[in-house]
Amino acid sequence: MTDRLIAIEIDDTGLPAPTPEMEQERRVAIVDLLEENRFVLPPHPDRPRCGPWRLTLAVRERRLVFAVSSEGGEPAGEFHMSMGPFRQVVKDYAQICQSYYDAVRTLPPSQIETVDMARRGIHNEGARVLQERLAGKAELDQDTARRLFTLICVLNLGG
Repeated sequence: MTDRLIAIEIDDTGLPAPTPEMEQERRVAIVDLLEENRFVLPPHPDRPRCGPWRLTLAVRERRLVFAVSSEGGEPAGEFHMSMGPFRQVVKDYAQICQSYYDAVRTLPPSQIETVDMARRGIHNEGARVLQERLAGKAELDQDTARRLFTLICVLNLGG
């Protein structure tokens, strides 16, 4: 399938180092993304017709940047988005993740499951916001959006 990401780079230049938990989430999200994803760019005369694509995620001047290039490295598009629409859901996700990490260390499985369900709900909301913000620029399925949202959280939260 050509409408997919084959490489993901996180440009965290100038950002605080992620916590060990967030670094682990980053690694898992990238592995899962590369294993299976759907990333479609609409036709445009100035770019290759279809992927596969390489993606670099960054934060520049407090804006989220998606830099997309072809398999061979030819630029295919760069999208700059305000972090504003993501702020609350990223904050909520960070808080529920911390609760989840704490729960795993101290609570019985039934209570961990409750926290994990809340975490998944907030994660789905973040994925929905990302899909809305990328409308007309790139089309993603729910799982791809969820994993990219995880990477946005790692970039936004740093340490």
